[in-house]
Amino acid sequence: MSPDSEGTKTTSPARPSAARSPGLRVIQGEGRRKEEPLASRDAVARALMEAGADLLLRRISPARAQEIERKVDRVLDLFDRVDQAPVLMPVLKRHLDELEALMRETREVRAARR
Repeated sequence: MSPDSEGTKTTSPARPSAARSPGLRVIQGEGRRKEEPLASRDAVARALMEAGADLLLRRISPARAQEIERKVDRVLDLFDRVDQAPVLMPVLKRHLDELEALMRETREVRAARR
């Protein structure tokens, strides 16, 4: 593998030919996904899907998954309400922080079980 201009490594030979593609790039990420802040509806929905996958794989309890689902439902409802009444933004922020703390705790519990 050879380094490219971005500091990543490619699988192409040192002398690339015009007919060949440049190869695959290896991105150094240490095998971990970067934790995404819960700042949008999409991020909150991804947190719910993550909890669902963890439940199916028995990495979290049904009670924890249910609590996450309850908080996600509340946050998504608040996103809709903030569109109509921006004065509710501090309430939404507080609930997002609570959900983010629960997800962080869930990830720690999940990692401890491995």
